[in-house]
Amino acid sequence: MALLAGCSAGGDEPVVDEDDLTSLTARQRLLSFEGVVYVDKGASNTKILEAAHKQTQTAFGALLAQDVAARSREMQNVDPASFKKREVVVVDPNVASDAGKPMLEVKYTYNDEAVIPIALARHTNLSLALLARGSQHMIDTVVAACTKNDKEARDEARDGLLWYSFNPAKASCRAAIDKEQRVIDADTSKLTDKRAMVAKSRVERTFLPTAMRLARAATATNATYPEYDKLFSGGVEPGVLTIALVNGRLAHDRTEANKDDGYYEWMDALGVVFETHPEFKLTKIEPAVDVSTVTVEGKRLENLGFKDFIQWKVYGTGFPAGLSAAGKNELQAKIANKLDGKWVTFEKKVKVAIGDAAPNDFTLRLFTMFGADENPEPHRLAVRKADVVIYNGHSYIGYGPLDPDNFRPSSFPGSYQLFWFDSCVSYNYYEKDFFTLKQGGSKTLDIITNGLEAPEYKSGEANGKFIAKFLDGSMPSYQTLLALARDTDSLRVVDGEIDNQYHPSRVKVRLSAP
Repeated sequence: MALLAGCSAGGDEPVVDEDDLTSLTARQRLLSFEGVVYVDKGASNTKILEAAHKQTQTAFGALLAQDVAARSREMQNVDPASFKKREVVVVDPNVASDAGKPMLEVKYTYNDEAVIPIALARHTNLSLALLARGSQHMIDTVVAACTKNDKEARDEARDGLLWYSFNPAKASCRAAIDKEQRVIDADTSKLTDKRAMVAKSRVERTFLPTAMRLARAATATNATYPEYDKLFSGGVEPGVLTIALVNGRLAHDRTEANKDDGYYEWMDALGVVFETHPEFKLTKIEPAVDVSTVTVEGKRLENLGFKDFIQWKVYGTGFPAGLSAAGKNELQAKIANKLDGKWVTFEKKVKVAIGDAAPNDFTLRLFTMFGADENPEPHRLAVRKADVVIYNGHSYIGYGPLDPDNFRPSSFPGSYQLFWFDSCVSYNYYEKDFFTLKQGGSKTLDIITNGLEAPEYKSGEANGKFIAKFLDGSMPSYQTLLALARDTDSLRVVDGEIDNQYHPSRVKVRLSAP
């Protein structure tokens, strides 16, 4: 590219839709991404926009390095209507006496138009990053890691044009991003109140990973769907639709199951599913363990079940009479320890009719566990046995159990599958390679991922709402499913869906009681 970023051919061009864009090499897309800034408490929208514009400007170079050009000059198209504000206390957890500083966290959404090369026409997202505090922060570090680091790049940085040559896809830049993220994760794990506090390292970060959504007009305005007719025909196992819900440990330092927030989110997810689908029955626990009986404070408690476990953990109610506070904690701890690392299977019997065919007996199966950590085996089992795989846990900066290097093409069944990796920046770590690994690519796989860091709180509820709706017989669109999980939406995106063939106007899939 010989022209500088400030060069222009003249006035604004008229807005056109894809049918009006004539090109042999480009296609038009709707561009959107999310960012987050931290400003002084009480800051005006003008101040917030100034901070946001410093971030969004750096998306220009990030996209340009991928041969993608945005329409708005210097990427200043931030709408204050998209602001989501939250008062926080910024704390340095490595300073014992740090009382913290009240600040305002503001999340925003950027929307624009862009043109992309035909080579990217089947892509709906690009995993990139912004410079969190703009191109005038940590200049030497960014130039060395995230540009060509030649005379031109150094001159651009000197002239205030670092945002033009910033390339977060460069290997050395990704390494710097990952290194910084590990520090932020470690500091966050030390916070005493993660809902109200933010680590100082997060606020002062240099890089902000994000996913640039590139939507076709049809993707942006029309409903898209999973391949329900394939799923309800029986994929991995004939006559069965299996959803694997894998919940990881969320505590950074291993603790007993009942004290890990991941166990709470698992119970919350199951509770939401069973509220909508009370017909689910426990059929198996592997390895086998009896969770129906436990002795606490000298009392033998019998006929216990998951409805009890959910009430105790999520709502703090329904405990057997006569237990002390310590006894209630002991009861929950013993049950959680029994379930830790076990695969639990629930099944619901229904009838399914596809098109004009007569209804057939069919099983809805929930295959689930809590306690996944850095061992890839639970995930290998899930992708081998399930039609839909949902993982709620840590990404481990992409090098953990879901690292694509832990899988081979033979790890996956040949049938259509849907994955939802509900972890931090999961798009960045997993999306591209899993399409490459699975035979058929996007024709046999849809993936839902998060472009940003995903909140832990309410993640179980979001997973549960998704599953409950997925199985209620309404055959909801992806837009409907994602809306149900919006409380934890961190630039959540679906990829692989553009070439899906299912639409309710073409094929009817009907669920009924057995």
